[in-house]
Amino acid sequence: KIIFVDYTDLKNLKTVEIEAERFLHDGGFDSTKRYFLVAANQRGKIAVVDTKEDKLTALVETGGQTPHPGRGANFKDPKYGPVWVTSALGNEKVTVIGTDPREPQGQRLEGGAGAEGPGAAVRCPSRRIRI
Repeated sequence: KIIFVDYTDLKNLKTVEIEAERFLHDGGFDSTKRYFLVAANQRGKIAVVDTKEDKLTALVETGGQTPHPGRGANFKDPKYGPVWVTSALGNEKVTVIGTDPREPQGQRLEGGAGAEGPGAAVRCPSRRIRI
């Protein structure tokens, strides 16, 4: 589970508890700083948490890959717009998730590209799935 804590009034802390995937381990914000994306370690999923609405927006399947439990990266793809990407553990696959604020349901970009060697560029796949 995920517990949101509102520290605005330290004498009257407010908490919101939501159910989520097990084994959440590190993550990072999208470019808008609204959505927190966090890897579900050994579960092949990434949880997308809306920090404005205090709710789980999506559990994105990574196609059987174990997502890297870390910050991830934000960039603007010429075709898909703003995206968040993380690598997989143990291979060259990546998971790319669309984070366009005009698409409130988000989108997962299917597949992921291989990278060869350090510093290789990531290319977005050609198919997307609306969550």
